Amino acid sequence: MSIGIVGLGYVGLPLAVAFAEAGEQVIGVDVDPGKIAGLREGRSHIEDIQSASLRAVAERMEFTTRAVDLHSAEAILVCVPTPLNRNREPDLGPLLGAAQTLAGVIKRGQLVVLESTTFPGTTREHLVPLLEESGLVAGEDFALAFSPERVDPGRTDYTIRNTPKIVGGLTPACTARSLEVYGRICESLVPVSTPEVAELAKLLENIFRSVNIALVNELAILADRMGIDIWEVVDAAASKPFGFMRFEPGPGMGGHCLPVDPFYLTWKAREYDMVTEFIELAGKVNKQMPYFCLEKIERALNDAAKPVRDSRVLIVGVAYKGGVGDLRESPALKIIELLQERGADVAFHDPHVPELPQHRLVNSELGGEIDLAVIVTAHPGVDHGAIVEQSPAVLDLRGVTRRLQDARVTQL
Repeated sequence: MSIGIVGLGYVGLPLAVAFAEAGEQVIGVDVDPGKIAGLREGRSHIEDIQSASLRAVAERMEFTTRAVDLHSAEAILVCVPTPLNRNREPDLGPLLGAAQTLAGVIKRGQLVVLESTTFPGTTREHLVPLLEESGLVAGEDFALAFSPERVDPGRTDYTIRNTPKIVGGLTPACTARSLEVYGRICESLVPVSTPEVAELAKLLENIFRSVNIALVNELAILADRMGIDIWEVVDAAASKPFGFMRFEPGPGMGGHCLPVDPFYLTWKAREYDMVTEFIELAGKVNKQMPYFCLEKIERALNDAAKPVRDSRVLIVGVAYKGGVGDLRESPALKIIELLQERGADVAFHDPHVPELPQHRLVNSELGGEIDLAVIVTAHPGVDHGAIVEQSPAVLDLRGVTRRLQDARVTQL
């Protein structure tokens, strides 16, 4: 038997490789023909998956755009995007489309698991009726569960194998079936009573981070006005061995989860006549951080008697986090947009990002003539000390140059 994966992005492809490395046959399905063509040739489009790793298990992997090929799979794992629409409300289009497609191919005895992050009730209220259009009954004729992805791109200490896997089935039998499948690639399994518990647990994880990042960012703005070094404050507070968890300020929040997932819960909460003010306030604070960073840039240039217009500003790091080239929701993009609107001559350096077509920019080498360098994302391997040495002024939004104690550097 084989494992089917629907959606071969940053969640689906690592899962596909993990199952193949465990000796399972894998059928990977994606709607993007270009992506499928590349995978068939052994080329990975995901930074966390090396092409060599893909080629090493090629004989156990089949890639296709044909969902009908999933008919022979033992289990089908759904890993499609769950973005927000323009009104910052859940866009279940890709997920519902995948479910409708699966209704035409699933068979009796199969397991279907949703991995895409979503609001509580999605599996039971949306997937069940669509999948049952097949004529099969969820929890009886086929097993159904929710098991949230816990991928942290660029991270190597926690992988699919050693990150605990939450599983919530529609019935106890569905949970047991899911645990058996995931037990082939995961060392630690965390069964919960319902899909709703698993769905809300995933949102809690991300909301916890979002709220605490917003808290320290708001304190960074206050500390700036009070003339207090927020980094020294965080260092001091983090010396407490209990009751405190370190979060660091930064230019905002990016990535595939934190800027998006909390709003799935705020939307769902309205159904229960509740406004999740804490969550929405955190989103508001984090969305405002690029504007505060722009103010810091303006002040840094002003200290050098330079206007923003026509000043050469180098943005160091444009991905949303260090060590990856992922641009989704990256605060650097907003900072660049704001600078360009004000007439700045913007350049960027990022070893993981060759170009930014939407901003008409290509990656620049370090060492050119600039007025200000702004460290937005701290990539491992980038010599930030050399950037300080080569620049007339530096604004460090990540605190990576604090140890240098250089008068040319302004911290967040």
